[in-house]
Amino acid sequence: MPEVLIADDSEFMRNLLREILEEDHTIVGEVENGVEAVEVYKEQTPDLVMMDIVMPIRDGIEATDDIKSSNPDANVIMCTSVGQEEKMKEAVRAGADGYITKPFQKPSVIEAIEDVVPS
Repeated sequence: MPEVLIADDSEFMRNLLREILEEDHTIVGEVENGVEAVEVYKEQTPDLVMMDIVMPIRDGIEATDDIKSSNPDANVIMCTSVGQEEKMKEAVRAGADGYITKPFQKPSVIEAIEDVVPS
């Protein structure tokens, strides 16, 4: 099963993503800021990172840029709120492979993952 790291400062969102993903994926970590996301990524090198854009200490865009700099083959899907188009453009420039928009439903999450990490 593909290994996934979930990075979101909202415990509710982490729980929601875990519930959607745990059936077909191994959750290797759940973190609440970009600093932790980079650290756990480097320790675990999961197949996929589900990365919130707006997080404390270090946002998802900076964390994605850091992860992609150290591993260009890393797969990162950004989780964004409606109305954050500019942030999404920044995330794509930082190397994001895809995105989902909150509030998300299981089918859209699975579809975004399958576009990035073929099963």
